[in-house]
Amino acid sequence: MGQQTIRQSIRYVRSSDGVRLAWASAGNGPPLIKAANWLTHLQYDLESPVWRHWLEFFAGHFRFIRYDERGCGMSQWEVPEVSLSRWIDDLEAVVDAAQCDEPMTLLGISQGASACIAYAVRHPERVSHLILYGGYATGWAKRGDPQGLRRFQAIVELIRLGWGTDTVAFRQVFTSRFVPDASSEQLDWFNELCRRTTTPEIAAHLMLARSEVDVRELLPQLQVPTLVIHPVEDQVTPMNASRELAAEIPNAEFVQLESRNHVLLEHEPAWAQFKEVVLEFTGRAGAARTQENKSDRFAELTARERDVLGGVASGHTNAQIADHLHISEKTVRNIVSRIFEKLEVESRTQAAVLARDHDFKP
Repeated sequence: MGQQTIRQSIRYVRSSDGVRLAWASAGNGPPLIKAANWLTHLQYDLESPVWRHWLEFFAGHFRFIRYDERGCGMSQWEVPEVSLSRWIDDLEAVVDAAQCDEPMTLLGISQGASACIAYAVRHPERVSHLILYGGYATGWAKRGDPQGLRRFQAIVELIRLGWGTDTVAFRQVFTSRFVPDASSEQLDWFNELCRRTTTPEIAAHLMLARSEVDVRELLPQLQVPTLVIHPVEDQVTPMNASRELAAEIPNAEFVQLESRNHVLLEHEPAWAQFKEVVLEFTGRAGAARTQENKSDRFAELTARERDVLGGVASGHTNAQIADHLHISEKTVRNIVSRIFEKLEVESRTQAAVLARDHDFKP
């Protein structure tokens, strides 16, 4: 997908304990809410060579709502408590603020999976689909894996000691596990994200809270359609964690992707597969094909038709367009009629809306 302008609105809401949370909404369609995951910044992510294609995809097919977790990004950094119960409260606060008037899809990535699971058990009537990507039911402190826990604790100590220094190597030990196949540009961005989004102490605190997660007893209680997706060689969350989710959640669908990256990169085949299975699971595949067909119609426009459509999309009259392009007003009327036929619309307003929705440029 080419670069697009992602139009988002950012607002604030307070969680039940008074913590200020920043949340954003972009795109149109059925609501899809992504629970917070490590680490995000609502504004900075729009520039991201690691996350931008995720935002474009979801905002292109849904009303996509996301938020920065307590302790990082544009949300409040200094907070009284970080725990699973608070993450669930935060998700509830954002859902309520978003005022979705229909059941929503919940997306839980990594640690976000636990909050989504708990929310879906508590409010099954509000959730139409549950997507768990690279997720887990138990953190490292609860997995019965002493060696894995020691590695995790070593990374937490590295975060405390080297996160805020000018020595990139400290952060890269951490970030390279998320995207081992990343380019130098992508790794540089992820390293800079660490510096921009939180402090070393808060980052370590957030990591330790993740290690205490345990939602195993909730899995059999889930009553919503659930899709579990996991990269085969994920170096952040072991594949067995998602296998456990799929095995314990009633009728869950399980898809494994051939990738080493915890955050799928735009160029890899696994990303194309991810988009396909998400659209099929949520019933949006047909709508996506319709959108693609509409996009193809723009390719059929001649250069002159594109110029005229640009004027229509800007709200100009036929006379104004004729004057700007140095052609007769009658010629503009004829061209507008041909545009309507090619785009299968019946009015200037419909043509303008279609052009705007597809980020049309003359």
